[in-house]
Amino acid sequence: MVKEITIISGKGGCGKTTLTASFAALAKNLVIVDADVDAADMHLLMQPKIKSKEVFNGLNVAQKDDNICINCGKCYENCRYGAFDPDNTLHPEKCEGCAVCEMVCPVNAIQMVKRNAGEAYISDTRFGPMVHAKLHAGEEASGKLVALVRQNAKNVAKETGKDLIIIDGPPGIGCTVIASLTGVDLVLVVIEPSLSGIHDSMRVMKVAKHFNIPALVCINKYDINEENTKNILKFCNDEGIEIVGKIAYDDTATEAMMDEKTVVEYSDGSMSQAIKDIWQKIEKVLI
Repeated sequence: MVKEITIISGKGGCGKTTLTASFAALAKNLVIVDADVDAADMHLLMQPKIKSKEVFNGLNVAQKDDNICINCGKCYENCRYGAFDPDNTLHPEKCEGCAVCEMVCPVNAIQMVKRNAGEAYISDTRFGPMVHAKLHAGEEASGKLVALVRQNAKNVAKETGKDLIIIDGPPGIGCTVIASLTGVDLVLVVIEPSLSGIHDSMRVMKVAKHFNIPALVCINKYDINEENTKNILKFCNDEGIEIVGKIAYDDTATEAMMDEKTVVEYSDGSMSQAIKDIWQKIEKVLI
């Protein structure tokens, strides 16, 4: 049976991808997933070699046949997104795919067509298969793309006999986060002890609780504000959430990233050891 763990954080910049990449280096027989499709960056550390690419179609977009159009103005009058000018010129980049224009056009000059909104990839890395994607700038339906990436990862795991999927989730609590954690076996919440980090991570832990997904917590850069770290420890204790580790601020993470390596590959220092200890605790929970 394939186990899935998603690493999430309430906000960006908490070190989520740094930890996920190191876990990928430590784990065995796994599939790596970058579910942060709006701002994918796992490839910077993994250097994936793309094996296959799949076009992702997001929301449909309006297409108008000017040879049929009678310039009645109904599309302009009914569009709430400004996709049509008063002279009935269509601006597809403003279309939100609601299809009202198609419905009100009396001569069927407008139809909804598929729009290329991004790509999904299956790649090879030095640690095993990696499934990732890229959403084009300004496109919608990112949650749908995350769902596609996760399904592809399950297919790869089944085909290659892998028993673990590690998912680098997106930050926040939006639809992409929900799509990245629903149905997984475990969630690791990475928290930094800043006010925004605490606030947003508490929100994302409530999301995990809503879906009845067991959650663990890692406090990264805990020593930048030890008073806030105490508040995180108290909150987790009150909520019965296990803290699997604390990682001190360390330039090693930046140095490793610049060398295109994971922390545990780059150094055997205190940060690397802390990450290894955290992964050992996670493995025991996943068993």
